[in-house]
Amino acid sequence: MAVLYNRISRKELKKNIFLNKKSYFILSFYKYFYIKTPQDFRDEIYKNFLKYNILGRIYISHEGINAQISIPINKYLNFKNFLFNFHPELNNIFINKTYHNGFNVFFLLSVKIKKYIINDGIKNTLFNFKNIGIYIEAKQVNKMLYDKNTIFIDMRNSYEYEIGHFPNAIQINSKTFRDQLKHVIKIMDFAKNKKIVMYCTGGIRCEKATSWMIFHGFKYVYHIKNGIIGYVNDAKKNKLPIYFKGSNFVFDARMSQRISKDIISFCKQCKKPSANYVNCAFNLCHLLFIQCSNCAIKFKNCCSLNCIQNI
Repeated sequence: MAVLYNRISRKELKKNIFLNKKSYFILSFYKYFYIKTPQDFRDEIYKNFLKYNILGRIYISHEGINAQISIPINKYLNFKNFLFNFHPELNNIFINKTYHNGFNVFFLLSVKIKKYIINDGIKNTLFNFKNIGIYIEAKQVNKMLYDKNTIFIDMRNSYEYEIGHFPNAIQINSKTFRDQLKHVIKIMDFAKNKKIVMYCTGGIRCEKATSWMIFHGFKYVYHIKNGIIGYVNDAKKNKLPIYFKGSNFVFDARMSQRISKDIISFCKQCKKPSANYVNCAFNLCHLLFIQCSNCAIKFKNCCSLNCIQNI
């Protein structure tokens, strides 16, 4: 019987990754659709993704699939053919794709069963998130961005917003997506009759966020198709200006992806401009924070003198 989970230690996996430099595609995709038996679906995904040397993180639930993965370039077309034919709902699913050369940004393949593919915390049984906002792509985003009658709302966590966002985008200050959904309705109550554009990293959060806004009476709700990643790819493809400022936070070993030359965030310790996120080297702390290269040396990759003393 095939082993359907990783059996190698994380330490060994990380070591192997650093010894193996290659060219990869970093992919993200999601789809909301009903999965009758998530465990069976999960096991088939795991077995087949292994065949294509895929690493990354995939969540499966009754409500669909959410994936962030890496794959060797020479395996991509065969994988894409498999995915499109694996389930009718995945046929021609949109895949956000980024080229990466060097160490793999993931070090294992993790396919997990979840209650939700993204935790929204919504308990209202009348809410139907299929009624979503209007998709817009780079050309229309750029046009609406400087329209005084349009409001942009960033639906990412505060640490994501800190290193990069669209100019004048409203931050819904929070640590989790479910907290944002609790607050955004009250914060934006004044704008029920205004045009609202919502965005996130790859689009999945805004599928529910725009629907949640419409459910609460907001009339003109849009969201950026496939998120910041989709916006950047579409703008590059069509040779349009990119107005996103700073870096896009990503949930892999890179931590961030530079979008523009602007550095709009600051080192936690010396307050100089930096967009470099790290986790505190003291494992009992492991705080995620911004640290410049000089302070990384001075503080030994720790967030404080107290943590240095406990390494």
